[in-house]
Amino acid sequence: MAALHTFHPFSKGSLFRELVALAWPITVSTLSFTVMTVVDTAFVGRLGPAALAGVGLGGIALWTVICFGFGLLRAVKVLVSQGIGSGERAGVLPFLGAGLYAALLLSALSLAIGLPIAHFLPRFSASPEAGRVAHTYMSLRLLGAPVVLSSGAIREARYGFGDARSPMYAALFTNFLHIPLNYALIFKAGLGIAGAAYATLFVQFVELIWLLRIQAPQGLGLRGTRLHHVLDVLRIGVPTGSEFLLGVAAFSALVLLIARMSEVDLAAHQVALQILHFAFMPAVSIGEAASVLAGQAVGANDDRRVPRVAKNALLLASCYAALCAALFVAGAVPLLTLFTSDRHVQRVGVHLLYVAASFQLFDAANIVARSVLRGTGDVRVPAALAICSGWLFVPALTWFLGIRHGLGAVGGWLALTVDITVQACVFWWRLRRGLWLPAARASRRRLAREPTPALLPAA
Repeated sequence: MAALHTFHPFSKGSLFRELVALAWPITVSTLSFTVMTVVDTAFVGRLGPAALAGVGLGGIALWTVICFGFGLLRAVKVLVSQGIGSGERAGVLPFLGAGLYAALLLSALSLAIGLPIAHFLPRFSASPEAGRVAHTYMSLRLLGAPVVLSSGAIREARYGFGDARSPMYAALFTNFLHIPLNYALIFKAGLGIAGAAYATLFVQFVELIWLLRIQAPQGLGLRGTRLHHVLDVLRIGVPTGSEFLLGVAAFSALVLLIARMSEVDLAAHQVALQILHFAFMPAVSIGEAASVLAGQAVGANDDRRVPRVAKNALLLASCYAALCAALFVAGAVPLLTLFTSDRHVQRVGVHLLYVAASFQLFDAANIVARSVLRGTGDVRVPAALAICSGWLFVPALTWFLGIRHGLGAVGGWLALTVDITVQACVFWWRLRRGLWLPAARASRRRLAREPTPALLPAA
Protein backbone atom coordinates (compact mmCIF):
# COMPACT_ATOMS: atom_id res chain seq x y z
CA MET A 1 0.00 0.00 0.00
CA ALA A 2 1.31 3.43 -0.87
CA ALA A 3 2.58 5.57 1.96
CA LEU A 4 0.07 8.13 3.14
CA HIS A 5 0.80 11.79 3.65
CA THR A 6 0.94 12.99 7.25
CA PHE A 7 0.28 16.65 7.90
CA HIS A 8 2.92 18.62 9.78
CA PRO A 9 4.04 22.25 9.94
CA PHE A 10 6.09 23.49 7.02
CA SER A 11 8.51 26.29 6.49
CA LYS A 12 7.92 28.41 3.40
CA GLY A 13 10.46 26.47 1.34
CA SER A 14 9.29 23.04 2.44
CA LEU A 15 5.66 24.00 1.76
CA PHE A 16 6.57 24.61 -1.86
CA ARG A 17 8.40 21.28 -2.00
CA GLU A 18 5.40 19.53 -0.46
CA LEU A 19 3.13 21.12 -3.05
CA VAL A 20 5.42 19.97 -5.87
CA ALA A 21 5.70 16.47 -4.39
CA LEU A 22 1.92 16.13 -4.29
CA ALA A 23 1.23 17.95 -7.56
CA TRP A 24 3.59 16.21 -9.94
CA PRO A 25 2.04 12.72 -9.68
CA ILE A 26 -1.42 14.28 -10.13
CA THR A 27 -0.02 16.16 -13.13
CA VAL A 28 1.31 12.96 -14.64
CA SER A 29 -2.08 11.31 -14.06
CA THR A 30 -4.04 14.12 -15.66
CA LEU A 31 -1.61 14.42 -18.55
CA SER A 32 -1.97 10.70 -19.05
CA PHE A 33 -5.76 11.09 -19.28
CA THR A 34 -5.22 14.01 -21.63
CA VAL A 35 -2.95 11.91 -23.81
CA MET A 36 -5.70 9.28 -23.91
CA THR A 37 -8.13 11.85 -25.29
CA VAL A 38 -5.49 13.24 -27.62
CA VAL A 39 -4.80 9.76 -28.97
CA ASP A 40 -8.52 9.34 -29.67
CA THR A 41 -8.55 12.71 -31.43
CA ALA A 42 -5.38 12.02 -33.42
CA PHE A 43 -6.61 8.63 -34.64
CA VAL A 44 -10.12 9.89 -35.35
CA GLY A 45 -8.66 12.89 -37.19
CA ARG A 46 -7.34 10.49 -39.81
CA LEU A 47 -10.94 9.52 -40.57
CA GLY A 48 -11.78 13.06 -41.76
CA PRO A 49 -13.18 16.38 -40.50
CA ALA A 50 -16.68 14.95 -40.03
CA ALA A 51 -15.39 12.25 -37.68
CA LEU A 52 -13.30 14.79 -35.80
CA ALA A 53 -16.21 17.20 -35.44
CA GLY A 54 -18.54 14.38 -34.36
CA VAL A 55 -16.21 13.12 -31.64
CA GLY A 56 -15.81 16.68 -30.41
CA LEU A 57 -19.57 17.17 -30.17
CA GLY A 58 -20.18 13.74 -28.63
CA GLY A 59 -17.34 14.18 -26.18
CA ILE A 60 -18.53 17.50 -24.80
CA ALA A 61 -22.11 16.21 -24.57
CA LEU A 62 -20.84 13.18 -22.63
CA TRP A 63 -18.84 15.35 -20.26
CA THR A 64 -21.87 17.61 -19.75
CA VAL A 65 -23.91 14.62 -18.59
CA ILE A 66 -21.38 13.12 -16.17
CA CYS A 67 -19.52 16.22 -14.96
CA PHE A 68 -21.93 16.80 -12.07
CA GLY A 69 -20.79 13.47 -10.65
CA PHE A 70 -17.13 14.37 -10.94
CA GLY A 71 -17.76 17.68 -9.23
CA LEU A 72 -19.78 16.11 -6.44
CA LEU A 73 -17.08 13.51 -5.79
CA ARG A 74 -14.50 16.27 -5.20
CA ALA A 75 -16.15 16.47 -1.78
CA VAL A 76 -14.54 13.13 -0.88
CA LYS A 77 -11.07 14.66 -1.25
CA VAL A 78 -11.98 17.75 0.78
CA LEU A 79 -13.52 15.78 3.66
CA VAL A 80 -10.73 13.20 3.76
CA SER A 81 -7.98 15.85 3.69
CA GLN A 82 -9.63 17.86 6.48
CA GLY A 83 -9.98 14.70 8.56
CA ILE A 84 -6.34 13.80 8.00
CA GLY A 85 -5.31 17.31 9.05
CA SER A 86 -7.23 16.95 12.31
CA GLY A 87 -5.66 13.54 13.01
CA GLU A 88 -8.86 11.53 12.46
CA ARG A 89 -7.39 9.05 9.98
CA ALA A 90 -9.68 6.13 10.84
CA GLY A 91 -12.82 8.24 10.71
CA VAL A 92 -12.47 9.35 7.08
CA LEU A 93 -13.06 6.04 5.31
CA PRO A 94 -16.88 6.33 5.47
CA PHE A 95 -16.62 9.44 3.30
CA LEU A 96 -15.17 7.19 0.58
CA GLY A 97 -18.07 4.80 1.11
CA ALA A 98 -20.52 7.66 0.74
CA GLY A 99 -18.72 8.68 -2.45
CA LEU A 100 -19.01 5.17 -3.90
CA TYR A 101 -22.73 4.99 -3.13
CA ALA A 102 -23.16 8.39 -4.77
CA ALA A 103 -21.16 7.24 -7.81
CA LEU A 104 -23.53 4.33 -8.46
CA LEU A 105 -26.63 6.50 -8.15
CA LEU A 106 -25.14 9.19 -10.38
CA SER A 107 -24.23 6.56 -12.98
CA ALA A 108 -27.85 5.45 -13.24
CA LEU A 109 -28.96 9.07 -13.63
CA SER A 110 -26.27 9.69 -16.27
CA LEU A 111 -27.53 6.79 -18.37
CA ALA A 112 -31.16 7.82 -18.00
CA ILE A 113 -30.40 11.40 -19.07
CA GLY A 114 -27.52 10.82 -21.48
CA LEU A 115 -28.99 8.23 -23.86
CA PRO A 116 -31.88 10.49 -24.96
CA ILE A 117 -29.42 13.38 -25.40
CA ALA A 118 -27.22 11.20 -27.62
CA HIS A 119 -30.27 10.40 -29.74
CA PHE A 120 -30.87 14.10 -30.46
CA LEU A 121 -27.24 15.09 -31.08
CA PRO A 122 -27.46 14.80 -34.90
CA ARG A 123 -29.94 17.70 -34.91
CA PHE A 124 -27.23 20.01 -33.51
CA SER A 125 -24.48 19.01 -35.91
CA ALA A 126 -23.27 20.92 -38.94
CA SER A 127 -23.49 17.76 -41.10
CA PRO A 128 -25.38 14.43 -41.00
CA GLU A 129 -22.16 12.39 -40.89
CA ALA A 130 -20.77 14.33 -37.93
CA GLY A 131 -24.11 13.88 -36.18
CA ARG A 132 -24.02 10.10 -36.64
CA VAL A 133 -20.49 9.98 -35.26
CA ALA A 134 -21.48 12.05 -32.22
CA HIS A 135 -24.43 9.74 -31.47
CA THR A 136 -22.34 6.57 -31.73
CA TYR A 137 -19.42 7.87 -29.68
CA MET A 138 -21.52 9.28 -26.84
CA SER A 139 -23.86 6.28 -26.61
CA LEU A 140 -20.99 3.85 -26.20
CA ARG A 141 -18.94 5.97 -23.81
CA LEU A 142 -21.96 6.42 -21.52
CA LEU A 143 -21.82 2.71 -20.70
CA GLY A 144 -18.62 3.37 -18.76
CA ALA A 145 -20.21 5.87 -16.35
CA PRO A 146 -20.36 3.48 -13.34
CA VAL A 147 -16.72 2.54 -13.82
CA VAL A 148 -15.47 6.09 -14.33
CA LEU A 149 -17.34 7.59 -11.38
CA SER A 150 -16.39 4.77 -9.00
CA SER A 151 -12.75 5.22 -9.99
CA GLY A 152 -13.19 8.94 -9.41
CA ALA A 153 -14.39 8.40 -5.83
CA ILE A 154 -11.41 6.20 -4.96
CA ARG A 155 -8.96 8.54 -6.68
CA GLU A 156 -10.30 11.55 -4.74
CA ALA A 157 -9.92 9.67 -1.47
CA ARG A 158 -6.31 8.75 -2.32
CA TYR A 159 -5.57 12.39 -3.06
CA GLY A 160 -7.13 13.37 0.27
CA PHE A 161 -4.81 10.93 2.04
CA GLY A 162 -1.89 12.56 0.24
CA ASP A 163 -1.29 9.52 -1.98
CA ALA A 164 -1.06 10.85 -5.53
CA ARG A 165 1.31 8.17 -6.82
CA SER A 166 -1.04 5.17 -6.82
CA PRO A 167 -3.55 6.89 -9.15
CA MET A 168 -0.59 8.03 -11.26
CA TYR A 169 0.65 4.47 -11.79
CA ALA A 170 -2.86 3.33 -12.67
CA ALA A 171 -3.21 6.16 -15.20
CA LEU A 172 0.17 5.47 -16.80
CA PHE A 173 -0.53 1.77 -17.19
CA THR A 174 -3.98 2.24 -18.68
CA ASN A 175 -2.71 4.91 -21.05
CA PHE A 176 0.09 2.63 -22.21
CA LEU A 177 -2.54 -0.04 -22.90
CA HIS A 178 -4.91 2.40 -24.58
CA ILE A 179 -2.68 3.50 -27.47
CA PRO A 180 -2.17 0.13 -29.23
CA LEU A 181 -5.70 -1.00 -28.38
CA ASN A 182 -7.12 2.16 -29.92
CA TYR A 183 -5.17 1.66 -33.12
CA ALA A 184 -6.10 -2.02 -33.33
CA LEU A 185 -9.84 -1.48 -32.86
CA ILE A 186 -10.19 1.64 -35.02
CA PHE A 187 -8.11 0.54 -38.01
CA LYS A 188 -7.15 -3.13 -37.81
CA ALA A 189 -10.57 -4.33 -36.68
CA GLY A 190 -12.28 -1.71 -38.84
CA LEU A 191 -14.58 -0.50 -36.06
CA GLY A 192 -13.87 3.19 -36.67
CA ILE A 193 -15.46 5.53 -34.14
CA ALA A 194 -16.91 2.61 -32.17
CA GLY A 195 -13.40 1.19 -31.83
CA ALA A 196 -12.20 4.37 -30.15
CA ALA A 197 -15.06 4.19 -27.65
CA TYR A 198 -14.55 0.48 -26.91
CA ALA A 199 -10.83 0.96 -26.31
CA THR A 200 -11.50 3.72 -23.79
CA LEU A 201 -14.18 1.67 -22.01
CA PHE A 202 -11.83 -1.28 -21.60
CA VAL A 203 -8.92 0.67 -20.14
CA GLN A 204 -11.24 2.54 -17.77
CA PHE A 205 -12.34 -0.81 -16.36
CA VAL A 206 -8.70 -1.84 -15.95
CA GLU A 207 -8.03 1.37 -14.03
CA LEU A 208 -10.92 0.69 -11.63
CA ILE A 209 -9.55 -2.78 -10.85
CA TRP A 210 -6.12 -1.26 -10.19
CA LEU A 211 -7.50 1.37 -7.79
CA LEU A 212 -9.64 -1.18 -5.95
CA ARG A 213 -6.57 -3.31 -5.31
CA ILE A 214 -4.71 -0.29 -3.94
CA GLN A 215 -7.55 0.77 -1.62
CA ALA A 216 -8.63 -2.72 -0.50
CA PRO A 217 -6.11 -3.09 2.38
CA GLN A 218 -7.55 0.02 4.06
CA GLY A 219 -11.13 -0.79 3.11
CA LEU A 220 -13.72 1.12 1.14
CA GLY A 221 -15.66 2.41 4.13
CA LEU A 222 -18.96 1.03 2.88
CA ARG A 223 -19.96 -0.65 6.16
CA GLY A 224 -19.15 2.39 8.22
CA THR A 225 -21.04 4.86 6.05
CA ARG A 226 -23.92 6.58 7.83
CA LEU A 227 -26.45 9.18 6.79
CA HIS A 228 -24.38 12.07 8.18
CA HIS A 229 -21.43 11.03 6.00
CA VAL A 230 -23.64 11.14 2.93
CA LEU A 231 -25.05 14.51 3.96
CA ASP A 232 -21.54 15.92 4.45
CA VAL A 233 -20.55 14.73 0.97
CA LEU A 234 -23.68 16.34 -0.46
CA ARG A 235 -23.13 19.57 1.47
CA ILE A 236 -19.82 20.17 -0.27
CA GLY A 237 -20.41 18.10 -3.39
CA VAL A 238 -23.73 19.49 -4.63
CA PRO A 239 -22.52 23.09 -5.03
CA THR A 240 -19.31 21.88 -6.65
CA GLY A 241 -21.19 19.48 -8.91
CA SER A 242 -23.64 22.22 -9.86
CA GLU A 243 -20.73 24.49 -10.71
CA PHE A 244 -19.26 21.77 -12.92
CA LEU A 245 -22.59 21.02 -14.59
CA LEU A 246 -23.71 24.57 -15.30
CA GLY A 247 -20.19 25.68 -16.20
CA VAL A 248 -19.84 22.84 -18.67
CA ALA A 249 -23.36 23.51 -19.92
CA ALA A 250 -22.27 27.06 -20.75
CA PHE A 251 -19.27 25.62 -22.56
CA SER A 252 -21.57 23.15 -24.33
CA ALA A 253 -23.65 26.10 -25.50
CA LEU A 254 -20.46 27.51 -26.96
CA VAL A 255 -19.77 24.21 -28.76
CA LEU A 256 -23.30 24.06 -30.12
CA LEU A 257 -22.99 27.61 -31.43
CA ILE A 258 -19.67 26.73 -33.06
CA ALA A 259 -21.24 23.58 -34.52
CA ARG A 260 -23.81 25.77 -36.24
CA MET A 261 -21.07 27.93 -37.78
CA SER A 262 -19.26 25.35 -39.91
CA GLU A 263 -17.69 21.90 -39.78
CA VAL A 264 -14.25 23.52 -40.09
CA ASP A 265 -14.83 25.76 -37.07
CA LEU A 266 -15.96 22.83 -34.95
CA ALA A 267 -13.06 20.62 -36.07
CA ALA A 268 -10.54 23.40 -35.36
CA HIS A 269 -12.11 23.96 -31.94
CA GLN A 270 -11.80 20.25 -31.13
CA VAL A 271 -8.15 20.06 -32.16
CA ALA A 272 -7.14 23.26 -30.36
CA LEU A 273 -9.02 22.12 -27.26
CA GLN A 274 -7.01 18.90 -27.08
CA ILE A 275 -3.78 20.88 -27.31
CA LEU A 276 -5.03 23.29 -24.67
CA HIS A 277 -5.55 20.39 -22.26
CA PHE A 278 -1.79 20.12 -21.87
CA ALA A 279 -1.84 23.55 -20.26
CA PHE A 280 -5.19 23.22 -18.51
CA MET A 281 -4.88 19.80 -16.88
CA PRO A 282 -1.51 20.29 -15.13
CA ALA A 283 -2.80 23.57 -13.72
CA VAL A 284 -5.84 21.65 -12.44
CA SER A 285 -3.44 19.14 -10.87
CA ILE A 286 -1.59 21.89 -9.03
CA GLY A 287 -4.95 23.19 -7.87
CA GLU A 288 -5.89 19.71 -6.64
CA ALA A 289 -2.67 19.49 -4.62
CA ALA A 290 -3.32 22.94 -3.20
CA SER A 291 -6.85 21.90 -2.29
CA VAL A 292 -5.51 18.93 -0.30
CA LEU A 293 -2.97 21.05 1.58
CA ALA A 294 -5.56 23.78 2.27
CA GLY A 295 -7.96 21.14 3.60
CA GLN A 296 -5.31 19.69 5.88
CA ALA A 297 -4.44 23.17 7.13
CA VAL A 298 -8.10 23.82 7.98
CA GLY A 299 -8.36 20.48 9.77
CA ALA A 300 -5.21 21.29 11.76
CA ASN A 301 -6.67 24.71 12.76
CA ASP A 302 -3.90 26.60 10.95
CA ASP A 303 -5.77 29.05 8.71
CA ARG A 304 -2.68 31.19 8.24
CA ARG A 305 -1.17 28.48 6.07
CA VAL A 306 -4.03 28.65 3.53
CA PRO A 307 -2.88 31.90 1.81
CA ARG A 308 0.67 30.55 1.71
CA VAL A 309 -0.56 27.40 0.00
CA ALA A 310 -2.41 29.56 -2.54
CA LYS A 311 0.61 31.76 -3.30
CA ASN A 312 2.96 28.80 -3.76
CA ALA A 313 0.44 27.06 -6.00
CA LEU A 314 -0.03 30.22 -8.07
CA LEU A 315 3.73 30.55 -8.57
CA LEU A 316 4.03 26.94 -9.74
CA ALA A 317 0.97 27.08 -11.99
CA SER A 318 1.95 30.43 -13.51
CA CYS A 319 5.41 29.20 -14.49
CA TYR A 320 3.91 26.28 -16.35
CA ALA A 321 1.20 28.44 -17.93
CA ALA A 322 3.81 30.90 -19.23
CA LEU A 323 5.74 28.09 -20.89
CA CYS A 324 2.57 26.80 -22.54
CA ALA A 325 1.66 30.29 -23.78
CA ALA A 326 5.06 30.62 -25.43
CA LEU A 327 4.66 27.19 -27.02
CA PHE A 328 1.22 28.04 -28.39
CA VAL A 329 2.58 31.17 -30.06
CA ALA A 330 5.82 29.70 -31.41
CA GLY A 331 4.61 26.23 -32.34
CA ALA A 332 0.97 26.63 -33.36
CA VAL A 333 1.32 25.20 -36.87
CA PRO A 334 3.46 22.14 -35.96
CA LEU A 335 1.13 21.33 -33.08
CA LEU A 336 -1.96 21.45 -35.28
CA THR A 337 -0.28 19.34 -37.96
CA LEU A 338 -0.08 16.48 -35.46
CA PHE A 339 -3.88 16.25 -35.51
CA THR A 340 -5.07 17.24 -38.95
CA SER A 341 -3.74 17.83 -42.44
CA ASP A 342 -6.75 19.93 -43.47
CA ARG A 343 -5.43 23.44 -44.29
CA HIS A 344 -8.70 25.17 -43.45
CA VAL A 345 -8.84 23.54 -40.02
CA GLN A 346 -5.21 24.47 -39.39
CA ARG A 347 -5.80 28.10 -40.36
CA VAL A 348 -8.63 28.51 -37.84
CA GLY A 349 -6.76 26.47 -35.22
CA VAL A 350 -3.74 28.80 -35.30
CA HIS A 351 -5.89 31.76 -34.30
CA LEU A 352 -7.51 29.73 -31.52
CA LEU A 353 -4.11 28.87 -30.04
CA TYR A 354 -3.11 32.53 -30.14
CA VAL A 355 -6.21 33.36 -28.12
CA ALA A 356 -5.42 30.49 -25.72
CA ALA A 357 -1.93 31.91 -25.17
CA SER A 358 -3.45 35.22 -24.08
CA PHE A 359 -5.46 33.74 -21.19
CA GLN A 360 -3.02 31.15 -19.81
CA LEU A 361 -1.91 33.11 -16.74
CA PHE A 362 -5.46 34.10 -15.85
CA ASP A 363 -6.57 30.50 -16.23
CA ALA A 364 -3.86 29.32 -13.85
CA ALA A 365 -4.89 31.95 -11.28
CA ASN A 366 -8.56 31.02 -11.65
CA ILE A 367 -7.93 27.30 -11.14
CA VAL A 368 -5.67 27.73 -8.12
CA ALA A 369 -7.95 30.17 -6.27
CA ARG A 370 -11.05 28.09 -6.89
CA SER A 371 -9.32 24.88 -5.71
CA VAL A 372 -7.96 26.44 -2.52
CA LEU A 373 -11.38 27.86 -1.64
CA ARG A 374 -12.88 24.42 -2.17
CA GLY A 375 -10.27 22.87 0.13
CA THR A 376 -11.35 25.18 2.95
CA GLY A 377 -14.98 24.12 2.48
CA ASP A 378 -15.97 27.43 0.86
CA VAL A 379 -18.00 26.08 -2.04
CA ARG A 380 -21.45 27.70 -2.27
CA VAL A 381 -20.63 31.32 -3.07
CA PRO A 382 -17.70 30.50 -5.42
CA ALA A 383 -19.92 28.02 -7.26
CA ALA A 384 -22.65 30.64 -7.70
CA LEU A 385 -20.11 33.22 -8.91
CA ALA A 386 -18.61 30.79 -11.43
CA ILE A 387 -22.03 29.82 -12.77
CA CYS A 388 -23.14 33.43 -13.16
CA SER A 389 -19.92 34.43 -14.91
CA GLY A 390 -20.03 31.50 -17.33
CA TRP A 391 -23.61 32.07 -18.40
CA LEU A 392 -23.34 35.84 -18.47
CA PHE A 393 -20.35 35.96 -20.81
CA VAL A 394 -19.80 32.73 -22.76
CA PRO A 395 -22.99 32.07 -24.79
CA ALA A 396 -23.85 35.74 -25.34
CA LEU A 397 -20.37 36.83 -26.39
CA THR A 398 -19.95 33.73 -28.57
CA TRP A 399 -23.07 34.68 -30.48
CA PHE A 400 -22.13 38.38 -30.59
CA LEU A 401 -18.51 37.93 -31.65
CA GLY A 402 -18.61 34.58 -33.43
CA ILE A 403 -21.88 34.79 -35.36
CA ARG A 404 -22.98 38.42 -35.40
CA HIS A 405 -19.49 39.77 -36.24
CA GLY A 406 -18.29 36.73 -38.20
CA LEU A 407 -15.28 35.75 -36.08
CA GLY A 408 -16.36 32.11 -35.98
CA ALA A 409 -14.76 29.86 -33.36
CA VAL A 410 -12.30 32.63 -32.51
CA GLY A 411 -15.21 34.70 -31.20
CA GLY A 412 -16.16 31.84 -28.90
CA TRP A 413 -12.65 31.61 -27.50
CA LEU A 414 -12.56 35.36 -26.92
CA ALA A 415 -15.74 34.90 -24.88
CA LEU A 416 -13.94 32.25 -22.82
CA THR A 417 -11.10 34.69 -22.24
CA VAL A 418 -13.46 37.24 -20.71
CA ASP A 419 -15.08 34.61 -18.47
CA ILE A 420 -11.75 33.21 -17.24
CA THR A 421 -10.33 36.66 -16.49
CA VAL A 422 -13.38 37.78 -14.51
CA GLN A 423 -13.42 34.58 -12.44
CA ALA A 424 -9.71 34.81 -11.67
CA CYS A 425 -10.10 38.35 -10.33
CA VAL A 426 -13.20 37.58 -8.25
CA PHE A 427 -11.84 34.39 -6.67
CA TRP A 428 -8.50 35.93 -5.72
CA TRP A 429 -10.31 38.88 -4.19
CA ARG A 430 -12.38 36.43 -2.11
CA LEU A 431 -9.28 34.52 -1.08
CA ARG A 432 -7.30 37.63 -0.12
CA ARG A 433 -10.19 39.11 1.89
CA GLY A 434 -10.53 35.92 3.97
CA LEU A 435 -14.16 35.39 3.04
CA TRP A 436 -13.54 31.64 3.25
CA LEU A 437 -12.90 31.71 7.03
CA PRO A 438 -16.54 31.07 8.10
CA ALA A 439 -16.59 27.91 5.97
CA ALA A 440 -13.28 26.77 7.48
CA ARG A 441 -14.63 27.25 11.01
CA ALA A 442 -17.78 25.32 10.10
CA SER A 443 -15.61 22.46 8.85
CA ARG A 444 -13.75 22.33 12.18
CA ARG A 445 -17.03 22.31 14.09
CA ARG A 446 -18.12 19.32 12.01
CA LEU A 447 -14.82 17.54 12.69
CA ALA A 448 -15.26 18.16 16.42
CA ARG A 449 -18.68 16.46 16.32
CA GLU A 450 -17.42 13.51 14.26
CA PRO A 451 -17.24 10.29 16.33
CA THR A 452 -13.86 8.58 16.48
CA PRO A 453 -14.48 4.93 15.48
CA ALA A 454 -12.21 1.97 15.82
CA LEU A 455 -10.26 1.15 12.70
CA LEU A 456 -12.79 -0.10 10.20
CA PRO A 457 -12.46 -3.53 8.57
CA ALA A 458 -12.19 -3.78 4.82
CA ALA A 459 -15.54 -3.45 3.12
